[in-house]
Amino acid sequence: MDFAVSRTGTTLVTLHGGSETTASDEAMATLADTFETLAAEGAIADWELGDTEVYEHPTGPFDPYTIALEFSVTVTVVAADADDAVESGASAIDAALTDADVDVVSYASSPTASAV
Repeated sequence: MDFAVSRTGTTLVTLHGGSETTASDEAMATLADTFETLAAEGAIADWELGDTEVYEHPTGPFDPYTIALEFSVTVTVVAADADDAVESGASAIDAALTDADVDVVSYASSPTASAV
């Protein structure tokens, strides 16, 4: 049976930006590009970006911003039941994010599965 497994989390993106707003917009665009690539490759089925927040302000004029970005991703897996789907879906999400160099990921909740 096919299941859609979703997970919500936060990741950090560090980059140079002229202002807090510019850095947040650039971080969101960078992560969106990454998720679009993962979706095009079939590694994830769907994604959504949420709020951004400056995690760490620069301490000097040439230091980068670190932006915290909320996201949710969904993968489709074939499994015998919802418990197996959650396990394999969580592994697939972790692998996709690792392969795309999405670092410093913390999950807000456990993965959820629903039959497709």
